[in-house]
Amino acid sequence: MTRSFFGTDGIRGTANRGNMTADVALKVGQAAGRIFKRSDGVHRVVIGKDTRLSGYMIENALTAGFTSVGMDVFLFGPLPTPAVAMLTRSLRADLGVMISASHNPYHDNGIKLFGPDGYKLSDAVEKEIEAGITGDLTDALAEPTKIGRAKRIDDSQARYIEFVKRTFPRHLRLDGLRIVVDCANGAAYKVAPSVFWELGAEVIAMGVAPDGFNINEDVGSTAPEALQAKVREARADLGVALDGDADRVVIVDEKGRVVDGDQILGLIAKRWAADGELKGGGVVATIMSNLGLERMLAAAGVELVRAGVGDRYVMEQMKARGMNLGGEQSGHIILSDFSTTGDGLIAALQVCAALVETGRRASEVCDAFRPLPQLLKNVRYHNGSPLDVPAVKSEIERIEKELGAKGRIVIRKSGTEPVIRVMAEGDDEKLVKSVVGSIVSVIEKAA
Repeated sequence: MTRSFFGTDGIRGTANRGNMTADVALKVGQAAGRIFKRSDGVHRVVIGKDTRLSGYMIENALTAGFTSVGMDVFLFGPLPTPAVAMLTRSLRADLGVMISASHNPYHDNGIKLFGPDGYKLSDAVEKEIEAGITGDLTDALAEPTKIGRAKRIDDSQARYIEFVKRTFPRHLRLDGLRIVVDCANGAAYKVAPSVFWELGAEVIAMGVAPDGFNINEDVGSTAPEALQAKVREARADLGVALDGDADRVVIVDEKGRVVDGDQILGLIAKRWAADGELKGGGVVATIMSNLGLERMLAAAGVELVRAGVGDRYVMEQMKARGMNLGGEQSGHIILSDFSTTGDGLIAALQVCAALVETGRRASEVCDAFRPLPQLLKNVRYHNGSPLDVPAVKSEIERIEKELGAKGRIVIRKSGTEPVIRVMAEGDDEKLVKSVVGSIVSVIEKAA
């Protein structure tokens, strides 16, 4: 069965259009609810969201869908994605739902689903939900006496704050650190500053005035320029930038330089390996992670396993190999001793712990390895996939032969938007730029 709704990270699209209408959301609630009502008794689903205007519409539609099939709904309001995953388990829910399009602009939205164990759903379950969305759901409707109820959970943010703080080493505090926290006007705009402040840091908060339209707009992990300027201006020790749903993070050091997910992975891996806390003998990254990370880990006797793009696929490899650390260059960092999905706040606290324990500056601590020259460009397309065009296939094959052992290329379709991502890396920066430019040019002609 072809996947018509789910991409690499749930269902995502333009709000009130296509796959992201109230009608589709209602059917998602009904289809998912039918599947996860696996036993008799009370059935419970928890729903969180970020700060997009369309979140109200989708939240109400999902609530109608779930209650119509007999599930009680607990509504969290604005809350990070990893908080929803955690509270799904904590509240013994049958299902968790996050309404968010992550790092996308406000006019997009999405629906992410978590099973009762707090993990994202498998491809097989997502296909089963899709079959329900497009099929007849009449048999799933509850009797009038068994329609579900909806309830607001007022202390969900406080519960998550305490959970995140418990992941920080108990003997450490952040006293004396000045930290700029950029919440992207998103789901973590209340919880993130509180976490760092309660642990003792002096906090300068930005991106904490959501209005329904400004999520990720010139702020957050995908637009760190404002944070870089603020860190320099405030002479801060560290900058932390989250994305719209706070499941990813990038760090800015005291010099205003961006530290990506690969460097964060390298930092944590080295520390955990030295302390005997790294499980499975390795780290899971993706096909997009820098070759420099792989070389550094290999020199330290740590294996780097590459997974497909998407933190769900990283987690699958971590579970299969018994590893407790994985992530993506984009800043999805999964620390499975604490969380079942990427958590930007927990990852940031690991960086903070390194600063406190070593007494060194962020620019030193976060310089885990020398990255190879790497270039990524996105090409938007409109009709069909340009990767199926013979001229594009031919050019990619030619470039792969030209590079040989001098580097590598990764060309893939985004799972969340109509974009082809073209990445190349190697020891020769000029060659990297040349091959990316060549491939992009051919794709643009075909797009």
